[in-house]
Amino acid sequence: MAEKFNALLKATSRSFYLTLRVLPAAVRPQIGLAYLLARTTDTIADTEILPVEQRLAALQKLRERILGQSSAPLNFGDLAKRQGSPSERVLLEKIEDSLGSLQSFSPADIKLVREVLNTITSGQELDLRRFGSASSGNVVALESPAELDDYTYRVAGCVGEFWTKICRAHLFPRAKLDEKQFIIDGIRFGKGLQLVNILRDLPVDLQHGRCYLPRLRLDEAKLLPEVLLSPVHEKKFLPLFHEHLDKAAAHLTAGWTYTNTLPFSQFRVRLACAWPILIGLRTIEKLRAADVMTLRGRVKISREELRGILFRSLVACPFPALWRKLHSPDGKAVASRADLA
Repeated sequence: MAEKFNALLKATSRSFYLTLRVLPAAVRPQIGLAYLLARTTDTIADTEILPVEQRLAALQKLRERILGQSSAPLNFGDLAKRQGSPSERVLLEKIEDSLGSLQSFSPADIKLVREVLNTITSGQELDLRRFGSASSGNVVALESPAELDDYTYRVAGCVGEFWTKICRAHLFPRAKLDEKQFIIDGIRFGKGLQLVNILRDLPVDLQHGRCYLPRLRLDEAKLLPEVLLSPVHEKKFLPLFHEHLDKAAAHLTAGWTYTNTLPFSQFRVRLACAWPILIGLRTIEKLRAADVMTLRGRVKISREELRGILFRSLVACPFPALWRKLHSPDGKAVASRADLA
């Protein structure tokens, strides 16, 4: 079962699988299963060939099973057939195996997994209802910055909270730290990663009629969601876009503080946290340097840049002074190989 579990994780997300592999064994199964279940709910929510109501019904059934409110077997075979990705098909086909794995954890761990999946699913359901009528010819935008903040918490900030609680319980329960601030920074860590994804994926979302940039801010900038990526409106759009990049960078800087609050002995957890933060910050740099025409494509870091981040962090991890060089307070600099020489 463990081999199949790992194979499914690797097939579903190569980047997260890398993060998961570096985590201590004491928390790897819980975090890995929570990720698989979240990917399963996300796959259901994203099956656009199905009507919204059918997706909501499937999500509700899965949520009830995760929360232990129902024992009715799930069969997502029809949904699986509609998936273009082989790994997503397997996720849906093996849902009973995933749900069965949940019962192998302690009651405390089951509670944490259920809490985070309940929150994530609520965000996905809210998204489906919000954008139910959206299309390329009918772009629907969030209403306010508060709605955007709530959404980033539901689908990612809560993951930072879950990650914090599960690692704290299993890895460093007696460490002295500011518990409240530690959780706040963990939540901001998750929000920052999600906000980077939203800003990077803006062109694709607009094609599907979804705009996560709040209408309130668009109105202030005298912009309509349909024309955000028009070169004609670039001078009005880019300041608004950069404002949200600044917010994402501030969240990730809080995540970096979170990473350095971890006991220094927890080098595996520090690496698992540092990698998505440094990748996110580098992605922000590339998005900030892009014009509208570049943003229309998918802006992402190269494999060479990714390897550089992994190399530098592994070299710096045992040495506090070098580690601090990986990220500067302004959220821009990631140390070069020469800096670590």
